[in-house]
Amino acid sequence: MKRLPYAMLAAALLLSACVSGGDVSRSSTPAPSVPTVGQAEANLPKVLRSQYEVKAVSVSVPQKLRVSEANMFYPIADIVWRGEPLADRHIQVQHIFEEAAATATSGMTQGPAVLVDLEVKRFHSVTEKTRYTVGGVHDMVYVMTVRDAATGAVIEGPREIKADVRAAGGAQAVAEDNMGRTQRVVIIERLVASLKAELSAQVTDPLLVSQALGLQPAGLSTAN
Repeated sequence: MKRLPYAMLAAALLLSACVSGGDVSRSSTPAPSVPTVGQAEANLPKVLRSQYEVKAVSVSVPQKLRVSEANMFYPIADIVWRGEPLADRHIQVQHIFEEAAATATSGMTQGPAVLVDLEVKRFHSVTEKTRYTVGGVHDMVYVMTVRDAATGAVIEGPREIKADVRAAGGAQAVAEDNMGRTQRVVIIERLVASLKAELSAQVTDPLLVSQALGLQPAGLSTAN
């Protein structure tokens, strides 16, 4: 009979240990993690956003740049351009850069008001002989300077920028011409992309961050 209390005590201690162990197990389960804004930004793709309000772009193609009309694989010159009928190549190159700059900066309306100066250093496209055989590279180099629109003070640059793009050759070049994807179109597309990248910064879209955090973006409603 004296052994009964000890048996009951042992059972009570065992039961107490089981209950305590269960509490520890539940409390050690990690809570679901909620990403911070920084983590959300780090895991999302970046987009380009203009750094400036571009008021005007000026393009200079110095007359000292040497032009070649030689139909060989690689003429030694600063300007080689056969994508338009024979004319003043300096003016043609200037118009190409002006068109690309107008397209690239058309939506740049936020940030400090600036003027952008572009000076062409090299515009070496491909000759007829190269284009309709092996193809090559449209090799373009320009210098960009960003100035304050009010004072003219230099904000950025001058700095040299290289903007190469592949030039199709052979049957592919003929097919692209027939589709309207001319050398001029290809080059302007490349210059637009280059200028946008140089005048913009990579940022994370705030809407994407809000969606990643499960938040309702300000000013938006879930109602239909």
